[in-house]
Amino acid sequence: MFYINLINKNAIEKPKTLLHFGSGAGGHDTIFKKYFSVTGVDLSLGILEKAKKLHPDIEYMEGDMRTVRLNKEYDAVAIPDSIDYMVSEKDLQQAIETAYIHLKTDGVLLIVAKPEEVFQNNNFVYTGEKNGIHITLLENNYINPFVPNTYEATLMYLIREKNELRIQSERHILGLFPEKTWEKIFIKTGFTMENAF
Repeated sequence: MFYINLINKNAIEKPKTLLHFGSGAGGHDTIFKKYFSVTGVDLSLGILEKAKKLHPDIEYMEGDMRTVRLNKEYDAVAIPDSIDYMVSEKDLQQAIETAYIHLKTDGVLLIVAKPEEVFQNNNFVYTGEKNGIHITLLENNYINPFVPNTYEATLMYLIREKNELRIQSERHILGLFPEKTWEKIFIKTGFTMENAF
């Protein structure tokens, strides 16, 4: 609901349509579709298939937020979290330009990002059980001093089913930019920036 309030607060007229870049498996769309007519875009066909099963009422399309052109304008564009996959300033510029192209005049862009100034190394643990399968997720976020404008997100999954333990891992290199970089790109693209915090 926090994201919905932010979008509505910054809109001149109440938004009716929303383009969701990096829509993933449709988790955020469970809320978004209660308030907007949603179109989702993601790079992964496998993830999009999951989203379509979860939300058959939403139009999902394969595409890269840096380059996709849908030839349609929306009242709002949302990029929660997935903006982190823009690991260079050029990537970030392209993604924000693509959002701008798909917005109506006076449309609202919602980006959920972590400015470099406030981000710190951190660790999280999540755990849960369903249908006899117990999963513990260990998440480590680390700023590598040798790779500027990025951080590493490493995930370890402990999957217990009956008497068996499986361990899986994945590592992501994600973008991390100072506020001045965000401001420069927003101004260059034509946006007015408002920080929610």
